[in-house]
Amino acid sequence: MEHTGDSTDGTVRRTTSRRKFLAAAGATGTLALAGCSGGSSAETVTIASLNPMSGSYSTLGPSQRNGAQLARDEINDNEDYDFEVELAEGDTETSTGPAQSEAQRVVQEEGADYIVGAISSSVALALNEFANQQEIVYFPGAAAVPVTGSACNQWVFRFEHNTAQIAEAISAYTVNNLGTNVWFHTADYAYGESVYERVSERMASANDNYNEVGTSTSELGSSNYGSYISEISNSNADVAVLGMTGGDLVSFTNQAADQGLTDEVALVSGTQSFQSVRAATGANSVGTYGGVRYLPSLELGDNQNFVEAYQGENDGPPGNFARVGYDSVRLIAKGMNEADSTDPADARDALEGGTFTTVLGDITLREGDRQATNPVWMGEIVEGSGEMPGVELINEVSGEDALPPASELGCNV
Repeated sequence: MEHTGDSTDGTVRRTTSRRKFLAAAGATGTLALAGCSGGSSAETVTIASLNPMSGSYSTLGPSQRNGAQLARDEINDNEDYDFEVELAEGDTETSTGPAQSEAQRVVQEEGADYIVGAISSSVALALNEFANQQEIVYFPGAAAVPVTGSACNQWVFRFEHNTAQIAEAISAYTVNNLGTNVWFHTADYAYGESVYERVSERMASANDNYNEVGTSTSELGSSNYGSYISEISNSNADVAVLGMTGGDLVSFTNQAADQGLTDEVALVSGTQSFQSVRAATGANSVGTYGGVRYLPSLELGDNQNFVEAYQGENDGPPGNFARVGYDSVRLIAKGMNEADSTDPADARDALEGGTFTTVLGDITLREGDRQATNPVWMGEIVEGSGEMPGVELINEVSGEDALPPASELGCNV
């Protein structure tokens, strides 16, 4: 992969790929490879893990990074790989500007040819553009459809579910079992918009009696949702769909319970089942519903090996963000193995359309938009054995059935 120098938009591009630089240096015997010991000739590949360690999603970023670190360690200890992974780490600050600056730093200063991470969809969309400019492979950890939809490009793959997949799990079940009068409350950014668009569309097609009774929107990072909760309570809504996650969803759920809304209306969110949300809401989330992307109890793929290894290195079991960080790094490594090359262009070609074993079983990074064909579930939050509520799986949608065609999602690459 050749890079052409400075771009017209001011982004500095490398003039040659890390792989070609390493090969040239190795031929002359002038380069000692970082990360190798005992005279090993294994090539070192740098993957950057850019996570929200500060900002609105700072409670979610550490587990995403923990997953990436575990994958690095396992790859480096696995003789099936003839390269070693070095993990360059950066903080997106849950903001597009700092995320792009960190991406530029890890590429220029640490030689990263691959990036994983981000949780905010707005940040992931900004990194999509960067990856396309730099011609490096990027696995985002955000869910908004445009990430692999209208903003898709050949360098971006996603192991995280998108909101279209989650909508398939929650929409039909909700309007057919919980109620047809639906209110939408969303956070004012790409993910919230994507939830509204996909879920409302699927609900309308699933039940002719579907009725959108109202919508409301709050700024990302808001702290007081009392007026929105009162507005929903005073409507004739049976269901309130929440297009929000992280601290926003925690605050809304806790305040909704305090104001009695959860006794009147079924709260449904694509991320209500997240470990971090259940831990922070406790009994307040019991009786709510959510899309389920991952649970450590799943008997799929090599998930139980992952759970055991993760718990051995951390204080508790992995959640959704940890599994995304973990398998995003592993998929990059598997793509390089499949291509027999560490060059990003070669790995990209091997990844697109490839089928790989993950913690969610065998998934395909399908041709067209490079979205993983993950299964997804509808779940009810129930009382747990300890302080954290549990999740009861009540409906499953297969990976093939959950994912609409790439063209329908806006990807035309």
